Amino acid sequence: MADVRPVKAGWRNVFRPWTLHGAIIPVLIGGAVAFQTAELNILSAAIFVMILIGGCLLQSAANILNTYGDFTSGVDTVENETRSPELVTGVLSPKKVLFAGLTCLGVTALLGLIFIWYSGWDVLIYGLLGLLGAGTYTIGLSYKYHGMGQISVFVMMGLLMPLGTNCVLTGEMFSLEVLLLSIPNTFMITGVLAGNEMRDYWEDKKAGARTLIGRMSYEGGMRLYLFEALVSFPILVVLVIIGASPVGCLLALVTLYDARILYNNSKRAPEDAHCNFMLVPLCFKLNWHFGLLLVIGYIFSMDIIPMVI
Repeated sequence: MADVRPVKAGWRNVFRPWTLHGAIIPVLIGGAVAFQTAELNILSAAIFVMILIGGCLLQSAANILNTYGDFTSGVDTVENETRSPELVTGVLSPKKVLFAGLTCLGVTALLGLIFIWYSGWDVLIYGLLGLLGAGTYTIGLSYKYHGMGQISVFVMMGLLMPLGTNCVLTGEMFSLEVLLLSIPNTFMITGVLAGNEMRDYWEDKKAGARTLIGRMSYEGGMRLYLFEALVSFPILVVLVIIGASPVGCLLALVTLYDARILYNNSKRAPEDAHCNFMLVPLCFKLNWHFGLLLVIGYIFSMDIIPMVI
């Protein structure tokens, strides 16, 4: 990986704010659907902002504890310090990183008490699953090393986060509309983690970190990465055709341009260190653009078009 410039070690890299699309987009999806029936007022808007903050804290906790867990398990070493250099180089102490991750979980739990007060006890199950998923990714259960990371992202962030958002705002334990609208984003956000596992494929193999893609051949892992990143487009088209999602959601197809760049980059990644590194940022970018346009298109179809008609 000599062709890849090492990241700057510090708290920003530990928190990884550029990954917060993983929380923001699912919450926006759940909120967009919820406010079709929930009353929009100062209190509900404040609760929605707190849900966004809680989602970002969960994502941050997962990022921080991943740095801690990868270090203590021996996955991160001086030899591969280009990705997470904070602990292996001594810039930050393991104790401080662990404390920061647990603090994020603690603040999220406090926000959860507000959500229970606002909407009832049904939301507790979503909160407990979220805390468990973020807190045990690489410590405790350490399910990342058992090939369960992508499955967790698919379920916890892709599906349960928008459903939980809707539950807090409406009191509904389950919403089929939220579930269906979330599916395209769910695959794409899982593709981000697939890109991460592909980027670190050989280093994880060497360290014995048995991620899902680490259990596959390199070629098989790349096919899974591309499937998860790109299958969202035909799924979205099908949802619109069968009437499960409004036609405005097709606005997200604009990001086929981003998808083409991602695909072309993947073809060069096996032989080009920079392209290998870009497997993750390009999927970040695709997910940000796709998710935001999906939500904007949904709101336009449900709120703006009916007003015009």
